[in-house]
Amino acid sequence: MKNSKRKEMLQTVMWKEDSVFMIDQTKLPTRLVYVKCKKYEDVVNAIKNMVVRGAPAIGISAAFGLALAAKSSNARTRTKLMSDLCRAYEELRSTRPTAVNLFWGLDRVMGKAKTGKNLLEIKSGILSEAKKMAKEDIQTNMEMGINGAGLLYDGDTVMTHCNAGALATSAYGTALGVIRAAKDAGKLIRVIATETRPVMQGSRLTTYELHHDNIDVTLIPDTAVGHIMSRGQIKCVIVGADRILRSGHVFNKIGTYQIALMARFHKVPFYVAAPMSTFDFKSDLGDVPIEQRLEDEVLKIGKKRIAAKGVHAFNPAFDVTPPELISGIITERGVLTPPFNFRQESLVGKNEKIRTLKMKLSNPSII
Repeated sequence: MKNSKRKEMLQTVMWKEDSVFMIDQTKLPTRLVYVKCKKYEDVVNAIKNMVVRGAPAIGISAAFGLALAAKSSNARTRTKLMSDLCRAYEELRSTRPTAVNLFWGLDRVMGKAKTGKNLLEIKSGILSEAKKMAKEDIQTNMEMGINGAGLLYDGDTVMTHCNAGALATSAYGTALGVIRAAKDAGKLIRVIATETRPVMQGSRLTTYELHHDNIDVTLIPDTAVGHIMSRGQIKCVIVGADRILRSGHVFNKIGTYQIALMARFHKVPFYVAAPMSTFDFKSDLGDVPIEQRLEDEVLKIGKKRIAAKGVHAFNPAFDVTPPELISGIITERGVLTPPFNFRQESLVGKNEKIRTLKMKLSNPSII
């Protein structure tokens, strides 16, 4: 039986009133409020300050940021408008270095802009493409959820890390989208969420939206992961991703790697849920920068310092999980299992399923 008590689905980023509206995730879980971005600079600040976060949501927000740049430009020639767009493109691109969806979203919209023959075509084309991307993201997440739901059984307890839900996308979510789809299929699913220090995306965001959707969730300290797994309480782990290389290496929130190691030790399947827009077919492992965030995120809780004065902090936002620790990658086109060796040129047709073998891999096992 489907869950009849679900509240209205959280929509993280949207275009209305000629502006970009997004949930201010720094205010959660105490307040659900939207901020209104009237200029692309507002979007730049929102991404930098994690008002909006999560790889897909950042990509969509950046696309809408370019739409704002086009709307506010006073250019009277195509050349000047493209110059204005390039300036906004570079500022938006510089906000966060690791999540590849940011660059994917910007490049897709700029590609559309370059096809416009005049000012009107460029401006309308950019906005149309950004809206299309936001709509596609929701559909992609739902397809991903259906593909991943088959990996879960009635009564399973699933562990997740950070927030890979509606708040990390336009709506619905990646890893949490799988859990939502399983519950909609009539399966009783329980979730163990890590707090995800130092910014607490698990405690502030994941538990908030699962509780919002009436999904059973329990919060644990990051340090309790091994203990919980050792008791045999976890059937699988599902996390999101900020970038996946063609080799199968997964960049995700700091702490993901150690959870994957513990999952391997305790023989718990470890899955990654991410759309194809999160795949990076060009970069090698050493090419991808790991974002270093402010020391105060570690040294303080709120405004209160918890470490002695003079103590410094190391605060990487992401780590890398190697492919040998990953049981499968859930996408909108199917579920990939090892060995991973992705080839961009083999992606034929955006609506083709991986299981049709249109995406050629090196001896993949397809679920």
